[in-house]
Amino acid sequence: MFKQSALFKPRRLFKVSALLKPSTVKKSTGTAALMSLCLCTFIPLHANAQTLKTIDNTKYPNRIRVAIRANNNPSGKILYVQTVSFKSYCKDVLPNEWMPGWNQNALRAGAIAVKMFGWYHTLHPVTESGKTFDVDNTTNFQEYKYKTATPATNRAVDATWNLVYVPANKEIKKLEYRAGIPNNPNWSFVGADLMSQWGSQYWGTTGKKKYLPILGLFYPKHNSQTV
Repeated sequence: MFKQSALFKPRRLFKVSALLKPSTVKKSTGTAALMSLCLCTFIPLHANAQTLKTIDNTKYPNRIRVAIRANNNPSGKILYVQTVSFKSYCKDVLPNEWMPGWNQNALRAGAIAVKMFGWYHTLHPVTESGKTFDVDNTTNFQEYKYKTATPATNRAVDATWNLVYVPANKEIKKLEYRAGIPNNPNWSFVGADLMSQWGSQYWGTTGKKKYLPILGLFYPKHNSQTV
């Protein structure tokens, strides 16, 4: 939804300007010639690589910046940027993305998805109209409404707070999700790295699955880790 910064361009393995001129090589003999040829500057291939953000080298953020758009309208003007604790943000998102009355396993699967989505975006802030933020309060990111947490959704967030769901390299990646079809297993989402919110409820009730197997259905290339 927002344009991310361009990837670094790979640098040349050797600096051309550092190579010796032919005339210099001609005057060198034996070992001296070999040493002269080795004076060219070596640039490691990974010199410009960014450090991969993983759960091993990156902690949960303490806070998250939320751009508040009027009436929670995705195309609305940004009124201000609100900075809140990361955990309270997750608690105020979950009841607006998952129905608080749903099965607790569906809510716990949702709590982990909401958390991973928010965490990822704290590492990739954006700037719009001169304001820098991590997420906004709309479905551009996740629907956030200040102080709308409920006991059931709070319980789901608290119960899963020390758990994350990441790929094998432990990179912090957002877990995408969509509504899907009500009262349906939502097979088209299964194995697609995209969770159906209604599907999580179906599998938690009719399918009688716990929250980690529910996540495994939708994100098969990820696994749970404790932080």
